[in-house]
Amino acid sequence: MSLLVVGSVAFDTVRTPFGEITEGLGGSATYFATAASFFTDVRLVAVVGEDFPKEHIAFLKQRRIDLAGLEHSMGKTFRWRGEYGYQLNEAKTLQTDLNVFQTFHPKLPFSYTNTPYVFLANIDPVLQLDVMKQVSSAKLIACDTMNFWIDGNKEGLVKTLAGVDILIINEGETRALSGEFNLVKAANKILSLGPKALIVKRGEYGALMFNGKKIFTVPAYPLESVFDPTGAGDSFAGGLMGYLAQNAPDGRIGDKVLRQAAIYGSVMASFCVEAFSLDRMRSLTQDDIRRRYAEFVDLSSYEYQT
Repeated sequence: MSLLVVGSVAFDTVRTPFGEITEGLGGSATYFATAASFFTDVRLVAVVGEDFPKEHIAFLKQRRIDLAGLEHSMGKTFRWRGEYGYQLNEAKTLQTDLNVFQTFHPKLPFSYTNTPYVFLANIDPVLQLDVMKQVSSAKLIACDTMNFWIDGNKEGLVKTLAGVDILIINEGETRALSGEFNLVKAANKILSLGPKALIVKRGEYGALMFNGKKIFTVPAYPLESVFDPTGAGDSFAGGLMGYLAQNAPDGRIGDKVLRQAAIYGSVMASFCVEAFSLDRMRSLTQDDIRRRYAEFVDLSSYEYQT
């Protein structure tokens, strides 16, 4: 089943304690689409400027990513510059230049409007809601958001969440959106807004998944080398949604398939952080993914005895 992502394509300049990269390929839609492309066909809706190089276009096409929805506008591509300390869970933003992304209003090609699986990356909730109206027959919709929209347009975000099946956000965003410090109470409050499942990203500590009935913890893979956590959350979402599009064709997200999807999300996030930008994804194989999935299972399995 095809999967649609609407979000940003950008240039990232990132410094970590382990190195740095200048104007590497980034953006929420880019990371998501690349991770998801290992599981299913992906359709990308975003905007880039005149300065976006052909080699990045070639890379995305090589990953089975349909770029009919990638708008090319006069001006410069969105740029972000940030740095991480040894606490890699938090980025310090040094500079954001929205450029052509500032006036981005997603307009889906007609061929995209029947896409069954949809991910709304971190953009204005008003735009997310507009995209949802353009794909009214979607079987499954997931979305991301951030504190900027929670603080600045909570009313619009709540309207969007009423039509969303899965919300994927981090701990701070979960607490800000719900007004609750305790994550269990926070999850229950957010689920009452409409989503069938909430996944709380916890960086190096993995993720928590709530569906109103059960709680599932997703481990993070213990790595010897972590170079750049930028895009890890979007790669997680891409792996999760890509797996669901491949294995839940009717759009039903039962507990078992959602748990498996969450593990594959964590698998893709673990590969993302092993190099700057999308460099690890360029050499990644299906065998690599299968092996790490098996390692995840072994990492968290045990025999239950009464």
